[in-house]
Order: sequence, then C-alpha cells, then structure tokens
Amino acid sequence: MTDRTIRVTTTRHMELVDITAELSEAISRQGVDSGVLYLFNPHTTAGLTINEGADPDVQQDIILGLTDMVSANLPYRHLEGNSVSHIMALLTGSSLTVEIAGGRPVLGTWQKIFFCEYDGPRNRSVRWKIVGDNPTA
Repeated sequence: MTDRTIRVTTTRHMELVDITAELSEAISRQGVDSGVLYLFNPHTTAGLTINEGADPDVQQDIILGLTDMVSANLPYRHLEGNSVSHIMALLTGSSLTVEIAGGRPVLGTWQKIFFCEYDGPRNRSVRWKIVGDNPTA
C-alpha cells in the first residue's frame, strides 16, 4: 500500500485538467497489477471527475453547463467571492475510486480522469493511494 501526491498547476479560472497519464505512471511505478486507486482532492473550490477525454470540447461544455446551473448573480454572503466555485466543487465531488486491472486504471474507451479547477489559476495537489497486488512482491 502506498500513498502519494501529484501536483496540478491550472492556468485558467475554470478548466478540467487531464491527470490520467500521471496516475497511470504512478500505478506502473508501484508495480501494481490489480487493486484500487483512491483519489482525494483537498481543495474546496476544485473537484475530481471521470468523463470523456477524446474531444476537448466536452470539457468546455461541462464548464459551460456548470456555469449555467450555478448562478453567479445570487446574493452570496461568502466574503472571498468564490461561492460559485464552492458549489461547483460540491457538484463534482472531492474523491474518486478507480479499479486497477492489468497494471492500468479501468476506464471506458473515451474516459479520462480530470482535476476540475473552479477558482484558478492555482497550484493544486491531488492525494492518491493504491491498494493492490504487486505480482513481483
């Protein structure tokens, strides 16, 4: 069992950052053949999700849809002015669980794992933990 952190640097106020390759590399470095990858985002204005990664327009559409769902024109009381970001983070959630098989994350054909930035640009982190079988151990 191992636990680690990956760093994510965002460049826009809202964006989805594909972190699949970094996580796949982490699984490979650990030599895990099968198990579970746990992900946790410790930030209250960002989220994690699994969604389509083949067409970057889908990522923009997700942000557009969330922006439409969460009105910026409400009389929010939070002094930092980022209540919209907190609500979007609530909608996508702060953790994911992904099966590992054959030394790789089990994802659908078009799926990728995304860090969802709603209050950037910022330097962020994602905690990961693998619980699994190491065939060389």
